[in-house]
Amino acid sequence: METPSYDELSPLITMALKEDIGSGDITSNAIFEEYHFTHARIYSKGEGVFCGGFLIEYIYHTMDTAVSVTLYRSEGAPVKKDDVIADIEGNVRTLLSGERTVLNFLQRTCGIATRTARMVAIVRDTNIKILDTRKTLPGFRLLDKYAVWCGGGTNHRMGLYDMVLIKDNHIKAAGGILQAVELIKRAYDNRFVIEVEVETLNQVQEAVEAGADIIMLDNMSKDRIALALSIINGKAKVEVSGNMDEHTLKEVCDLPIDYVSIGALTHSVKAFDLSMRLL
Repeated sequence: METPSYDELSPLITMALKEDIGSGDITSNAIFEEYHFTHARIYSKGEGVFCGGFLIEYIYHTMDTAVSVTLYRSEGAPVKKDDVIADIEGNVRTLLSGERTVLNFLQRTCGIATRTARMVAIVRDTNIKILDTRKTLPGFRLLDKYAVWCGGGTNHRMGLYDMVLIKDNHIKAAGGILQAVELIKRAYDNRFVIEVEVETLNQVQEAVEAGADIIMLDNMSKDRIALALSIINGKAKVEVSGNMDEHTLKEVCDLPIDYVSIGALTHSVKAFDLSMRLL
């Protein structure tokens, strides 16, 4: 995945700065003179995976293009406690006014990358790929998925526009899996990959007969997954989903599945601990 561009993230950054700074940082503006320049440093306060270094420059340059940023960690690199992440030079008012926004962004991206890397490590000796989902923070879809990629994960569809995923409500409204897949193929021919979410073994059989490219086994036990695999018998790729965490992932990683999707990578993020200090 390519690094998100400034133009792609500018609306989100502008909104974040506006909600925090508002009409001005009344504390910093009172304490520091307008042309007081200083040097700050961002440190890691834990062990994990670094992600989103470009955001420091994106955010500060939205405020003041004269701010200088020197990064010491590359994307996807491991970090440990007390590692120096970046040095920043510029107007002290700018550095302090943007501090919280910078850290908020980085703590999220690094948190996602760190959790993803742990999941990827569990399946390292298998052919399973760890997928993200659309369960992202509104406005942060691109960054959340980039952070998953930084942690070694694989991006699932970006949105509703780039891949077909037939879920339970689609199946109910269409009258069944066969009908839903037929409607999709009639509308788009073979333009899109078609994935079908199933909850029962009967639905697994229907999805196979319908010609689904990927069959998502939702909230199935390990024994049921094994039975579903015997029905699918290589006729479609297999994705396992539903409340997956480190423990449940270890339970199923010896099965011949292709993907495991984990919503918790982005919907239950533990912020990675970082701090910024003036020098």
